[in-house]
Amino acid sequence: MLLELPEPYDFELSTERFRVFGTDLANLWHDGALHRVVGGREVRIAAAPGGVEVEPLDEETRSAVEKLLGAEFELEPFVAWSAGQSVLAELVPRLSGFRPPLAPEPFESLVTSITAQQVSLFAAVAIRNRLIERYGVRGAHAFAFPTRARIACATEQELVEVGFSRRKAEYVVGLARAEIELEELAWLDDDEVRARLTALRGLGPWTAEWFLARHLARPRAWPAGDLALRKAAILFYGCDAYELGPRLDPFQNLSAHYLLTGMRTP
Repeated sequence: MLLELPEPYDFELSTERFRVFGTDLANLWHDGALHRVVGGREVRIAAAPGGVEVEPLDEETRSAVEKLLGAEFELEPFVAWSAGQSVLAELVPRLSGFRPPLAPEPFESLVTSITAQQVSLFAAVAIRNRLIERYGVRGAHAFAFPTRARIACATEQELVEVGFSRRKAEYVVGLARAEIELEELAWLDDDEVRARLTALRGLGPWTAEWFLARHLARPRAWPAGDLALRKAAILFYGCDAYELGPRLDPFQNLSAHYLLTGMRTP
């Protein structure tokens, strides 16, 4: 069934992040479509005129797919604003149809960021895949990302065995067992989200900012300490990301996604 998305929409460009750093078992590109397990069912998402073809499509899968494909981003104001900006005035039309994807689940978003701390994204994807294979549930092709409850029952040594450093294993298991309601963070303002996440062991400003950006889709999220974003800032603007952030207000988040994607794609 068709899930409509605002035009223009380029499905392959928008899902590029799920392929460029290697196979992502939780968001699996297979036979020209994206596969994800939602509520115990594998969902196939494929390009279609006017949006994407989703099978099966119902209330549960619609919500997850809309989140995954970044439907909550309001692109029209950003595109209009970018037309008056240096760099973005050329970059945004070049990436026409790009809609940044989001992590549907808060625990998955945070674990994804922890695996990417201070390693290449290729290495992070490989380690995360081993975690998914060991603790996730397989559908026809993709795996369901491991639940927080399942990881809370794991030991740190078990995570070390799938490739986590000892410290990151502590962070992930600690997060799973922490007394924090991750779903409730969506109701808090940006600063309170940052405060609650950085109070947890292993979750610093970089992880909190990517959570705001890639799960909550907050407009002003700006992970200035991110190495790739700092490279993009220098490449496109000739300045540091910390200096660039205020110049992109109030669209730092979408700007970051476009700059990073623009740096990777010709």
